[in-house]
Amino acid sequence: MLEKGLFEMKAHGPSVRAIAWVTAVCLLGDSMLYIVLPVYWQHYGLEALWQVGVLLSVNRFVRLPLGPLIGWLYSRLPKRTGVLAAVGLACATTLAFGFFNGFVPLLMARALWGAAWSMLRIGGYLTVLEASGGGDRGQLLGRYNGIMGVGSLVGMLAGGLLADLLGVRAVALLLGAVTLAGLPFAWRFVPPTVTPSASPRRDDSVPRRPRLTAAALLPLLSGFATALVALSPLIAARLPDDGTLTLAGFTLGAASVAGVLQALRWGWSPFLSPWFGRLSDGPRGRLPLYLAALGLAAAAFALLALPLPFGLWLVVLLAVMLANTAITTLSDTLAADAAAGSRAVAYMTTYTIVVDIGAALGPLASFLLGAFGPAGVGFACAALMALTAAAWLIFHRRWRML
Repeated sequence: MLEKGLFEMKAHGPSVRAIAWVTAVCLLGDSMLYIVLPVYWQHYGLEALWQVGVLLSVNRFVRLPLGPLIGWLYSRLPKRTGVLAAVGLACATTLAFGFFNGFVPLLMARALWGAAWSMLRIGGYLTVLEASGGGDRGQLLGRYNGIMGVGSLVGMLAGGLLADLLGVRAVALLLGAVTLAGLPFAWRFVPPTVTPSASPRRDDSVPRRPRLTAAALLPLLSGFATALVALSPLIAARLPDDGTLTLAGFTLGAASVAGVLQALRWGWSPFLSPWFGRLSDGPRGRLPLYLAALGLAAAAFALLALPLPFGLWLVVLLAVMLANTAITTLSDTLAADAAAGSRAVAYMTTYTIVVDIGAALGPLASFLLGAFGPAGVGFACAALMALTAAAWLIFHRRWRML
């Protein structure tokens, strides 16, 4: 049995790594823009900083209505076709920032990136789900998430380091060209199969909605709660009154500090995400590790709400990020466990939409809670993690008893 499991992992590993690297190269341009656009916005003919905010966020809102359509397409088209189309869109949207000026054309490009990301994410989930068995799903999803983090990290570093040397348009053209490298990988390794979305006895091609049971709802709750949490307000509240922090002679603002910490998370993700996933594949299952990560996050968020010394505050913040790495990997894996079967397309589409809703509402929720100060944000995040853990403890047990 062990030899069979190892053989299956080796056989399926290339497709998972390939779709992960395809997604990573497609993320290069998006990650670059989060560094470049707030600094070089005038190079693109933009007239105000609010336009930068719209350009960087519109892709999230576009994904919400497009999710069901993309899920429907994946129930009818081969996954390879969907991923190839996503790579083409990702390349086009990155190249657009090398060729075009003005708010409207760049807004259209960012909207197209929202469609590309939804196609990549759902296609990636389905590829991993098809490649994995129950015994290696956590490790493969951890590997997938970890490799994606490399793309975000490289794109951010490329934007920060090369923009001054080559110019912002040259960087966009370079990363757009690199994105094309994803096409042969997608063609070679992404399976040209259609994931069934309904029972074989049904002959409709529209993805059926997953049944609203505890087994289906709990992973959705986890994905939403994880995406809703935002660290930037807590970081900003910790900085001095002028909004900057000086470390080793460098002055950093809240966005820069958040970027550095996010880069650190992306840097350790390729190593820790597969490790967390492999632990969850073990005989004890995913729930004990998941509850431990949620408990660590709840305790750490509560501590962040307190006036800690800066050194201790930084250690607690790193603990939050470590817990978040585990929670993200395990939430995705639990969703994949719930999706296994004939409703894979419908369920993973629903999960992706719910995560996008959480990501879109996160900044708004942080702004509203900011009226209560950093304590309000910290304790709210702690309560959210604790309630998520309580929901799993209560309803998962009842579900297992049915």
